[in-house]
Amino acid sequence: MLRIVAHAALLAGALALGGCGFADSRAPVPEFMRMKEVEQPPPEPPPDVRKLVREQLDFVFLAASYPRDVQVAPARHEARGPGWTSCVRAQLTSATGTSLGMQTYIVTITGGKIVDRRRAEADDICTSETYAPI
Repeated sequence: MLRIVAHAALLAGALALGGCGFADSRAPVPEFMRMKEVEQPPPEPPPDVRKLVREQLDFVFLAASYPRDVQVAPARHEARGPGWTSCVRAQLTSATGTSLGMQTYIVTITGGKIVDRRRAEADDICTSETYAPI
């Protein structure tokens, strides 16, 4: 019986001490037991959206859509992540040759490159942006 109690006490002590290794930087434990705060990387500088879209126009719009009157909005820092987003719009033509009118896309920029694009939706901020030609 004494042996079971001793093992239970050792196990409880080990769990208690093991938990100290996971104390965050604001935990009420001595300084040497706290985890060090991870430094956040500095934010990327705002990209030159006009230049990036000009260089990667085929990534944003299909070449067969013959984009005309291409305009970009200023880059906005992405809410979830280190990158940037920007609205891009242009007059496009469908595969059958009919005009699609002005179409707006949101591009995601990370590391100075356009890494993703998607069509802007009604709840996006693109309708209130100010645009400049590329």
